[in-house]
Amino acid sequence: MDQTLAYIAFFALAGLTLLGAVAVVTLKNLFRSALALVVAFIGVAGIYFLLQAEFLAVVQILIYVGAITVLILFAIMLTRRLMEQGLFQLSGKWWLAAPLSLGLFALIGLVAWSTAWPQRPKEALPSDAVAALGQQLMTTYLLPFEIASVLLLVALVGAIVVAWPVKDRLPETEELQKKIEEAKARLEEESHK
Repeated sequence: MDQTLAYIAFFALAGLTLLGAVAVVTLKNLFRSALALVVAFIGVAGIYFLLQAEFLAVVQILIYVGAITVLILFAIMLTRRLMEQGLFQLSGKWWLAAPLSLGLFALIGLVAWSTAWPQRPKEALPSDAVAALGQQLMTTYLLPFEIASVLLLVALVGAIVVAWPVKDRLPETEELQKKIEEAKARLEEESHK
């Protein structure tokens, strides 16, 4: 009975993931495509739960569903032109992409079907595996983690500054911009003398 329920859950989650992925590439609205990507990510997280990889499932939800999708949605909303309804998102090369995609899918299926996959060990996973991973992340790999977080924060702030409309900027920012332009003009005049 448990095996049957596991199969049903797997195929339901795999179907959810595939439906979300197909919606990502077929929906005409980019915002709705990003929301369909959330559905695909949640399906993958559910498959991780079925494989008893709870840590990976939680990381999938936190990182991909939480952070990456929010970043994609911010990027879509900050570039207003992509939100227009009249934007044509399909390329004229679909006739080339479709057979290539089907060929790649067939090749991956052939390799997956003919590979002798190792069987899962019968003994239970160690109970302290997640704790050991957390210990490593908070001691040995703490500096790379912090550097990556600062880098992502700087990229997010930079994207907001670049996408901010000129008309909505503060007067102080406009004054600074004028001073920079004046200084550049003076430097050009001095270099021409």
